[in-house]
Amino acid sequence: MGGGGGGNWNRLGDVRSLEEKAKAALAGGKRNVFISFAAEDMNEVNLLRSHAKNENSDIEFNDHSVREPYDSERADYIKRKIIERIKRCSTTVVYVSESTAQSRWVRWEVEQSLDLGKTVIATHAGSASPAAVPSWLAQPGIKVVPWSKLANELK
Repeated sequence: MGGGGGGNWNRLGDVRSLEEKAKAALAGGKRNVFISFAAEDMNEVNLLRSHAKNENSDIEFNDHSVREPYDSERADYIKRKIIERIKRCSTTVVYVSESTAQSRWVRWEVEQSLDLGKTVIATHAGSASPAAVPSWLAQPGIKVVPWSKLANELK
């Protein structure tokens, strides 16, 4: 009869351990980041996410982005869910590619981030031409940096 109680203590210990790890990550300077990108760039963005998880990487952030499209065709529902995620973050990182200018969602996410007072940093793989940066991203207050310089901007 007494054997079941020990498992609860272990689970409680696991929760405390997770809380401590989360606090340490925040104290360590990790930023909470929302990544905005065109759906066509999912593979490149997943590389960025993987790079940030590598313990030898100088890029560190907690990703609060949408990993999979919301299962809804209702734009209002999708927008509410995205705004919730942006609110949790201090910074929106915009992945810039040839597809960015055509994405109405990326532009909307950037506008919402700015309206909410979030820092917006546009980044590219380094091969993006200046023509690939949409005019709505080339405005005061939005930094455009190559991926290799993103770590410095997130500090």
